[in-house]
Amino acid sequence: MALCMLKFSPLFPSVASKPHGVRPALHPRVVVSGKSSLSSSNSLRGFPVILPKTVSGFVSSSPKQSSFTVFAAKGYKMKTHKASAKRFRVTGRGKIVRRRAGKQHLLAKKNTKRKLRLSKLLQVDRSDYDNVIGALPYLKVNRLAK
Repeated sequence: MALCMLKFSPLFPSVASKPHGVRPALHPRVVVSGKSSLSSSNSLRGFPVILPKTVSGFVSSSPKQSSFTVFAAKGYKMKTHKASAKRFRVTGRGKIVRRRAGKQHLLAKKNTKRKLRLSKLLQVDRSDYDNVIGALPYLKVNRLAK
């Protein structure tokens, strides 16, 4: 039988009385009120919040003044599947190529002609392009290359 010891924490005084898996309530000093000291124009951890700003063009005599809005929004950065990045590469014409299977071990029983054939690169089949491009979103691929 395992012995479970609970350590008393000043921020969470009711930890010992709660059953396993139940989150303890916050200490009264940590309760967040309806109004917080942060607003959309304040900074968090010293970094300023970038808000959309309107930048107007040069003043001209025409009634229409050109203006545009600058947004500083971060989008989701897609991740490269690193195992796939080590297995595939792109040729100069944009084709995806891979190594052939069967050249890793048991080479003594394979003749030289077979080993030479297995050493050459092979173009990935068109039906697998979507899978490879999904794993490698920043790969510069020419989908129309034949």
